[in-house]
Amino acid sequence: MDAASIKQEYQKVFDVAPQSVFFSPGRINLIGEHTDYNGGHVFPCAITLGTFGAASPRTDSTVRLYSANLPKDGMLTFDVNDLDFHKDFGWGNYPKGMLYELAKKGAKFDHGFDLYVHGNLPDGSGLSSSASLELLVGVIAKKLYNLDVEQMDLVYAGQQVENDYIGLNSGIMDQFAIGMGKKDQAMFLDVNTMKYEYYPVDLGDNVVLIMNSNKSHDLASSKYNERRSQCEEALRRIQKGVDVKTLGDLSKEQFDQATYLINDDTLIRRARHAVFENQRTIDAKQALDDHDLKTFGHLVSASHISLQYDYEVSVPELDTLVDTAWDQKGVLGARIIGGGFGGCAIAIVSRDQVDHVQQVVGDTYLKRFGYAADFYVAEIADGTHEVTA
Repeated sequence: MDAASIKQEYQKVFDVAPQSVFFSPGRINLIGEHTDYNGGHVFPCAITLGTFGAASPRTDSTVRLYSANLPKDGMLTFDVNDLDFHKDFGWGNYPKGMLYELAKKGAKFDHGFDLYVHGNLPDGSGLSSSASLELLVGVIAKKLYNLDVEQMDLVYAGQQVENDYIGLNSGIMDQFAIGMGKKDQAMFLDVNTMKYEYYPVDLGDNVVLIMNSNKSHDLASSKYNERRSQCEEALRRIQKGVDVKTLGDLSKEQFDQATYLINDDTLIRRARHAVFENQRTIDAKQALDDHDLKTFGHLVSASHISLQYDYEVSVPELDTLVDTAWDQKGVLGARIIGGGFGGCAIAIVSRDQVDHVQQVVGDTYLKRFGYAADFYVAEIADGTHEVTA
């Protein structure tokens, strides 16, 4: 899939060539899961799997949307002056929501547009297809309406679509990684301060292998919001005796001393994940600084155990992928990524063992669940941008 083929596909649907073509990546997170809304650190990067979009302005106020991934939905249409959320509008609420949030910031839309979307992110994979679509529409709107907005403005708008428009209380990581990505570099972000640095991903002779369970998840209808509210309640209890603004402000020792304030098994485990995962993320960056890939891999694996037992967002499918990967030669570490309850895991694998790991993990998974997992070697990409044929 490339810009030229997307142009051709657009023309088949809309009968004319598009004005512009854009690409918005998906993302993976090396480590730092469920820390972005808990005031911690994350370590994501954009990947070459993502969402293409071809668009042209219209002379009227109609917006027409077509997704090659959801052809049964046909053509979705709405008026650019009517941006209210409608549940039955399906995936079209993400583009509409992006325009809604930009309008709140003062953007004026004096015409509509036609948009053709074709993504190669596996559906429900946890590689953040919704944020990819949000940033895609944001960059398209910036071009078509000549908006005076920075890329970070679009990042914040995308998060507001999820939080306020769709109703998923997610953090900033997905939109940030997708909007601000750079080829071959991860981003070490402190969500408390929004200070970040680009970090070359040097894994030596190892690669990041994405393992897709093909078990779809819908975060908005999962227990994602419940996990966030549990962390918020744990923080409220801690704040009765400790002066902190977020769970990410706590060291492991401070948290241990404050658990009596929480005094609830479930809430302690949820908060413990947030605090310890934040420290693991800091330690993982230091391990890469020290070229200590063994320690980095151990931290990645420890992240999975925490997500499985303390945060309880894993499922048997993901545990099988990770557990089987751990047993293979050349695997430094493995863990689930994304919100959980389905989607993908990653493994840090020696390049010369990738085929073997895929074969063994894939065979084990198919035998246990009756359907196949998919595997991709992650390639790190630039953030959302306009492309040329």
